[in-house]
Amino acid sequence: MRILTVSDYVVPALYDHFKPERFPDIQLILSCGDLPPEYLTFLVTMFNVPLFYVRGNHDIQYDQNPPEGCEDIDGRLVIHRGIRILGLEGSRWYNGKPHQYTEREMWWKIRRVRPKIWWHGGVDIIITHAPPRHIHDAEDQCHRGFEGFRYLIERYAPRYFIHGHMHFNYTTRAQRITRVNSTEVINSYGYYLLEIEADQRMAAR
Repeated sequence: MRILTVSDYVVPALYDHFKPERFPDIQLILSCGDLPPEYLTFLVTMFNVPLFYVRGNHDIQYDQNPPEGCEDIDGRLVIHRGIRILGLEGSRWYNGKPHQYTEREMWWKIRRVRPKIWWHGGVDIIITHAPPRHIHDAEDQCHRGFEGFRYLIERYAPRYFIHGHMHFNYTTRAQRITRVNSTEVINSYGYYLLEIEADQRMAAR
């Protein structure tokens, strides 16, 4: 199964200059936030596959204009073709607008999803907007990562932890990946592609 992940930046090749032959065999889309709802609606329409998303700190318009045909998985664990996917929205609190959380508030969100992870025997992919603390993050209040996300990685060892929020440009795909034990932490800024092998082992491409 080929998975397209997106966040933070509307990629012309996926919107204004979209050519489906450039992205063959996409079977699932994951959005890590801070994208216009019409962009997600366009993607789910063009690819005609499920799209799961979490909101970023700028996705205030989703309340009045949610992306059509897409599913918000904040605080939920969903299973798609045997792959267990958990979502957690938002950034660190910095000015009091929606979808911002203190470290303590994010810990409470994590505590609420732990029984779901236990019930399903673990988690394969975690998608968030903000990064884990000290992995791809920064020191300003808005862009600090969450310590709670480090806990999720160390406690549950998801195969992939995919986030947005950090607007970095990369010359190679490998530059956006940091391995923590058996987990690959990926900055999805713009877009990224994952592929699940037939035996359910997941490998980055």
